[in-house]
Amino acid sequence: MHDLPDGHPLKRMFAGLAEHAFFSHLGVADPPLTDYLSSLLTRFLHFDAVYRLRNESGKPITELTEMVLEAEQLPAGGRTRREYYRHIGDFALFWTGLYPEVVDRQRNRLCKDAMVNYTTQGKRGYLITSRLEQAEHHDAEAELFRRLSDQFELCAVGLRKVRDEWEQTGEPPPGTTLIG
Repeated sequence: MHDLPDGHPLKRMFAGLAEHAFFSHLGVADPPLTDYLSSLLTRFLHFDAVYRLRNESGKPITELTEMVLEAEQLPAGGRTRREYYRHIGDFALFWTGLYPEVVDRQRNRLCKDAMVNYTTQGKRGYLITSRLEQAEHHDAEAELFRRLSDQFELCAVGLRKVRDEWEQTGEPPPGTTLIG
């Protein structure tokens, strides 16, 4: 992965944008939630992170439907299953929040994702992640993922506000590629 060091300008920028969007526009003061979302933006700067899940032949899984099918095949419990469902939630939230026009275009294509509700699958991914975290006695993480599930739509709106704010500057965040 391409983890950015703490204090990196992009990390600071996304943290500031997320905090401002959620507090100023939505009235949400939830540091763990906004920290998670700004971290999501930082992690998903590179497409290899967005499409990090691989099928058995090693090719990136690019459709949410395939991610869910792969996750369902994994043994119950365990880190890998939790990571898959977390990624499903992150993937769905990323596209639903930042690039809803891409999700809308999926509905008009001949692909498996044409019939998938990204919000439903994202909420489900985070809910399963929260249950798996709770089973491992990671109560703080379990609670965060439960909130991400319960407040998925609010988080998507907040991410849209983040995108609106960076677009108002006239330039995308450095090192990013806007999808459109």
